[in-house]
Amino acid sequence: MMICKRYFNNVNSYDVSTNISENIISVSACIRKAGSVNRMWRFHIMFDKKINRRSIIKGIIATGAFGVLDSVFTIEPTDAAQVGPNDTIKVTKIKTFVLKNSWVFVKISTDAGIVGWGEMLKDDAKACAAGAMEVGDYLIGQDPCRVVHHWQAIHRAAFYRGGPIKTAILSGIDQALWDIKGKVYGVPVYKLLGGPTRDRIRVYGNVNKKTGVNAMKVGAGGTKYVEGAKHVSEVAERFKALREKYGDGVDIGIDFHGKVQPPTAMLLVKALEPYNPWFYEEVVQCLNVDVMAEIARKTHIPLATGERIFTKWGFREVIEKRAAQILQPDVNYAGGITELKIIAGMAEAYYNPIAPHNPNGPCSLAASYQIAASIPNFLVQERGDREHELLAKPLEPIVGGYRPIPKDPGLGITIDEDKLMAEVGEPRPYMPRFDRDDGSVVDW
Repeated sequence: MMICKRYFNNVNSYDVSTNISENIISVSACIRKAGSVNRMWRFHIMFDKKINRRSIIKGIIATGAFGVLDSVFTIEPTDAAQVGPNDTIKVTKIKTFVLKNSWVFVKISTDAGIVGWGEMLKDDAKACAAGAMEVGDYLIGQDPCRVVHHWQAIHRAAFYRGGPIKTAILSGIDQALWDIKGKVYGVPVYKLLGGPTRDRIRVYGNVNKKTGVNAMKVGAGGTKYVEGAKHVSEVAERFKALREKYGDGVDIGIDFHGKVQPPTAMLLVKALEPYNPWFYEEVVQCLNVDVMAEIARKTHIPLATGERIFTKWGFREVIEKRAAQILQPDVNYAGGITELKIIAGMAEAYYNPIAPHNPNGPCSLAASYQIAASIPNFLVQERGDREHELLAKPLEPIVGGYRPIPKDPGLGITIDEDKLMAEVGEPRPYMPRFDRDDGSVVDW
């Protein structure tokens, strides 16, 4: 899956499509009597060769007639399904969108009129968007419901596998395919994954009495290899004040963001322990797992990591070496829904909970919710309290710090394409950071 320069001529919106002929089919349909759900009359219709079931469904979707008719075709397993269990469905188009805030979306269309949405890595946005288009060479014409098969094909077709960009491309496409499959069967994705495993999803973000959110996260700075006592005590005093303000009734995590060097990280870890942090996140970069594991052994506070780790193979070492107790894979670039489900299963064997990383857009949040509702070892959803203006229909409100699990088919959301297109543009760059004292490059 090589990234082709020809797509960079129009970096903000990419489109690839093909026309695929439809098969002539006969269907079994039923009409529900107005006002009655249980009383049904079933009949068989043999369509004229120029008209088939899918064309009628397309017409109903296009005209909005689903909202007018009290009943539509009976399709297993639910009445929300848009395609019959024996109908064929094929991918016809892939389109990507790069937003000015650097979010990257992928939209996959089918000959059944069903579309799926996914989201990708926000860093290297143009490369991800162009790379997703390259996948169209394989995916267009395929059955979108063979999600795991396509995951394997896309991942293993590459000679050089993994890494942030290729895995991000795979992640966004995987989300979109699961979105389509959920809509095909008329159910949320978590029901196709064996869920629900819970009725509601705990979230953290901004502490709020109205919504009941009682969990948050703050940063811990420091760029020197060994910060002095003044810096360490200042960080500890700020967190102490925060703990005194909220008390023990609010869970407060501390995000080192991988920008703190190991000697300084160890100093901060010990200085902050008395104030009961919820967890320490990315105490160091995850490139040397042994260093993280050493820090984990020296503190009783759980370590969390995962936002920069890709696929099951990346998480294996972290899990086996007990380098972190809380895993934070990101559905946008750890491998999508398919891979997060596997990572969660690996983690469960070591009693590690999953707290999906999510500073991104609505598809990222919705896909993370599907994971939360389909695994037993879910802990909490980062920025699960966020509401997204790009949605045509708002998410269900948070009550008592928990959001109800999604009920709508697929990812459970509808993207407002007009609002999304208004945000398409040149993505904001991610620039290097420098030490303010000597000008050397620092992590961020």
